[in-house]
Amino acid sequence: MRKLIDLDLGYRLDVRRHLLLLGRRLPVLLLALGALPAMAQDLDYPDFRSKKDNFAKIRDQDIRNDVASFSLAALDESIGKPQLQQLPVKDFGLNFETFQNDNILVTIRTGIFSPAKHKLMMSDQHLLRIDGHPYYGGNYGDIPHTTIESVTVVVGKDTVAIPATAYNDLFDAKFSYSENGATRSRNGVFLSNDKHTFYIYMFDINNKGVEYTWVIRDKQYLRRIVDFGFIQ
Repeated sequence: MRKLIDLDLGYRLDVRRHLLLLGRRLPVLLLALGALPAMAQDLDYPDFRSKKDNFAKIRDQDIRNDVASFSLAALDESIGKPQLQQLPVKDFGLNFETFQNDNILVTIRTGIFSPAKHKLMMSDQHLLRIDGHPYYGGNYGDIPHTTIESVTVVVGKDTVAIPATAYNDLFDAKFSYSENGATRSRNGVFLSNDKHTFYIYMFDINNKGVEYTWVIRDKQYLRRIVDFGFIQ
């Protein structure tokens, strides 16, 4: 029988402490506020990634408060924010992860990225766009390995429609990692205290960090939040 993921509930606090001890708080804050071009100073090729879905662009204060409780890109606003309740991990595999309580079921599935099925915009062997759009995840400039095939959400007996545009430019999502013989996950589904909103969250610590968050409110998909390059 497959052992369920040992959900790493403390990783965000550990990473925050690590950033602060290394004196990284200011760079992280500046990136979150959009004061610096994300990673552009590290690249010798164009960076077309947009910041329109960054945490810094969120105007809804309730969403900001909730997301700041778990998002590393929201580090500066995290002080005093209590941890939100989380859905347990029900099951996982190489290409999926499922979270479930007595009312909500969330499943994220990935697929293999096939370059032959896409139009790739390259510059000196660096990938800049996929199918005419900027892309997020993995190591920007490299061809990704996996896609997000679907995000399935069921609340009660109702299926919440998640548009493909919420995830079809997001790549190389990570479901789990191994630590001291245990399988852990940095992902989670967080329940707002208002009982109307919850957040589907994925985090990959590699390549300066990337976070994907989908916001569900009153059984409807509301928006996504995408941050990258915030770990220096």
